[in-house]
Amino acid sequence: MKIGYLRVSTEEQNADRQIDALKPLCDEVFIEKLSATAPKRPVFDRMMRKLKKGDTLVVWDLDRAFRSTVDAILQEKRLRENGIAFEIISLNVNTSEPAGEFAYSVMAAAAQLERRMISKRTKEGLAAARKRGVRLGRKPKLSQKQVRQAQEKLDAGTHTQAEIAAMLGVHPRTLARALKRYPELT
Repeated sequence: MKIGYLRVSTEEQNADRQIDALKPLCDEVFIEKLSATAPKRPVFDRMMRKLKKGDTLVVWDLDRAFRSTVDAILQEKRLRENGIAFEIISLNVNTSEPAGEFAYSVMAAAAQLERRMISKRTKEGLAAARKRGVRLGRKPKLSQKQVRQAQEKLDAGTHTQAEIAAMLGVHPRTLARALKRYPELT
């Protein structure tokens, strides 16, 4: 049997390209919708349990199946030891052949490099934005003025932190974090 596996990182991502490539080639296709770095991949695990000696695992692209180069190499070794072939459609690689096994090792390393370069560029972009004063992340629920007024009420002893948070329509922990964010007001 030829068993296909594909993964998209989020529910919103479209898997049609992978599905269209795998369905004509496979007896069954497993579709997973979560990040490759997720600690558990239940669809992947179920698919791996289904594979038997003589089967072939088919994926569209290397980074759609494995978390890292190490993961890719270990999984391919596990497949090979269990008599299961592995094909990467987009690269025309079949690890049941010596040349395919070599090509697979090189491609796994290249995929890992690409993921790390994307991560590095993202971090550099975020750092550059911060350097320019761009505030990243969610907008604070409380303004500096609201925090100042809350601190005044706390200093006066007229209200508890929980009461002030309720008046502001936020959770007490949100107010506590806001008070810490503006230590000059305390």
